[in-house]
Amino acid sequence: MESEKTRSMPRARILVVDDSSLVRFYFRTALEKGGFEVEQAINGIEALEKILAQAFDLVVVDVNMPRMDGFSFIRELRATAGAVAGLPALVITTEAAQQDREDARTAGANFYLVKPVSEADLLRYAAILAGVPA
Repeated sequence: MESEKTRSMPRARILVVDDSSLVRFYFRTALEKGGFEVEQAINGIEALEKILAQAFDLVVVDVNMPRMDGFSFIRELRATAGAVAGLPALVITTEAAQQDREDARTAGANFYLVKPVSEADLLRYAAILAGVPA
């Protein structure tokens, strides 16, 4: 049962960017269960369009996607004018090489996790990066 205080607090908004419908479903289900509001995009281009049209508190992004990969998306996001450029970015990918981690950091990612990611870890890092109590 939600308390009056919980219902009156605005929910953090997260954009999940991944070309896999199964991954988007898993992340969305876990994040919504954790109290987040979730939107989805299938690649970096669609994600940029959504971010420019509405406010988000965090973006969770894959690396390997068609049309615009995760690193290119984060670089574009960081180059965008205004507050949007500072939107926290959590990379969650199957790429586990140190070079991939460095590429994510160079692109401007705030944190990097390797799939598979547990629901608990997803919620923990989403809360931290979105700036909400865990």
